[in-house]
Amino acid sequence: MLAALQQQLIDRARQTPDRVYLCQPIDRRWHQWTWAEAVAEAERVAVALHRLGLRPGDRVGLVSKNCAHWVIADMAMILSGLVSVPVYPTASARTIEQILRHSGAKACFIGKLEHPESQRKGIPEEVVTVAMPYPGATGTYRWDALISESADGFQPHPASEDDLATLLYTSGSTGEPKGAMHSYRNFAFVGSALAKALDIRTGDRVLSYLPLSHCTERAYVEATSFHSEATLYFVESLDTFAADLLHARPTLFGSVPRLWKKFQLGVLDRLPPERLDRLLRIPLVAGLIRRKIKRGLGIDRATWFASGSAPIAPVLLEWWHRVGVTIREGWGMTETFAYGTQLGRQGMPRFGCIGKALPQVELKTGDNDELLIRSPSLMQGYYREPELSERSFVDGFFRTGDRAFIDPDGWVAITGRVKDVFKTSKGKYVAPVPLESLLARNELIEQACVVGERLDQPVALIQLAEHIGIDDDTLRIRLGETLDAVNRQLEPHERIGGAIVIDERWTVDNDLLTPTLKIRRDIIEARYRSLVEARQDRVVRVPAA
Repeated sequence: MLAALQQQLIDRARQTPDRVYLCQPIDRRWHQWTWAEAVAEAERVAVALHRLGLRPGDRVGLVSKNCAHWVIADMAMILSGLVSVPVYPTASARTIEQILRHSGAKACFIGKLEHPESQRKGIPEEVVTVAMPYPGATGTYRWDALISESADGFQPHPASEDDLATLLYTSGSTGEPKGAMHSYRNFAFVGSALAKALDIRTGDRVLSYLPLSHCTERAYVEATSFHSEATLYFVESLDTFAADLLHARPTLFGSVPRLWKKFQLGVLDRLPPERLDRLLRIPLVAGLIRRKIKRGLGIDRATWFASGSAPIAPVLLEWWHRVGVTIREGWGMTETFAYGTQLGRQGMPRFGCIGKALPQVELKTGDNDELLIRSPSLMQGYYREPELSERSFVDGFFRTGDRAFIDPDGWVAITGRVKDVFKTSKGKYVAPVPLESLLARNELIEQACVVGERLDQPVALIQLAEHIGIDDDTLRIRLGETLDAVNRQLEPHERIGGAIVIDERWTVDNDLLTPTLKIRRDIIEARYRSLVEARQDRVVRVPAA
């Protein structure tokens, strides 16, 4: 008997064989797979993997940007009883090697990568590699050659519901990546439950561009697609993103805070804030402006918008709501397969909250206001980390590490990470995330990291939004006004003593951002500690080297 997840793939190909499932641009031509074609190709991949000596339970890496072949490879592993090990396509060679060795991967699919030459060095020599059919992808075997043989007579390996289906590695924002073990039961539950909660409908279109190696895209996009009749579209490259989004015209669209900010800046580049505000105050014009903004971005047909992965400033949510894009902030973790809180199409968000618990999720707070969660999607534990796994649970609830407040109506607000709280030299504790959210009200600020361990007062490390043309004197005045406005809302021990504008960009490549674009707080603080301690002026700007 097949596991429910395996049976779902077989049933989908039988019940909706001709429905278009995957749409992939290659050299600016769009290629399509129906459900029958996608599953048939996955079966041929599964047969090829068996010929290469892989057996149920073996771990297989997936190192690639999002593409149709990523999903087909994953389906092949599901049908074969293999364990998929996705790796971020922006990961360094060191991280790739660490994850593949830690997981014990015997093979690895390689697709489109950010820096293929350097990243390829992270794949151990003993690991068999399969190159997806994209320019620059290299491997021991080529995808097209492997699937040239027929899959006649193929029979899926009957996995049990508790068998390991995938190892989801954390992004490393709190240290080295850890492998969360998720079973076939987890995978099937998340896809089915989210598809119902979000009311995904026949004919829905989704653009898959955030990393499929991350739990959120894997759950909200891939897993739900197994349990719905949505069509998935992919992006060919960063340069073609805008055109591919316009082509896909998704009906559901999610992003991360940093990209929502960049999209906002793109709008304001064409419609300056003062002019936009003036137009939005005119009733007969406001609707036209909102439609024009959404149509220009390619999201005019979307009826559900979301943000996740990192905290998003309420002021940014409010701005998007004013232009007709109501974003629902959700929350989940690698350890919960991204399943935690969210609102469906009809749910009206409360800005500053991460929504309410999804079906079958139990939430409560414990010591230090730590958010605790119990649900059918919880991981089986961390791979090869039994002691850490045991410490991570209390009475069946997973200890998230997030500090939270749950109001009587079930709305959840994250107030920061338990470990992020720092103590000033005055012996007072400060949570940085609420302060960073207040700073974000200044449209010049793209990201902020508030530090203060052993300082008299907290200090804000600031990244300006890209392409902002402003002289240093005006910048000091604007940021000084922001600090005054923010500090009026804070307790004396929380007030921000100054700001340091860092021109060096925080990126994944220099390890100051995680692959999911969250700040690596400890690394940023260590990198600029000497600047913080030497600061004398209230607002300081540090040019990039």
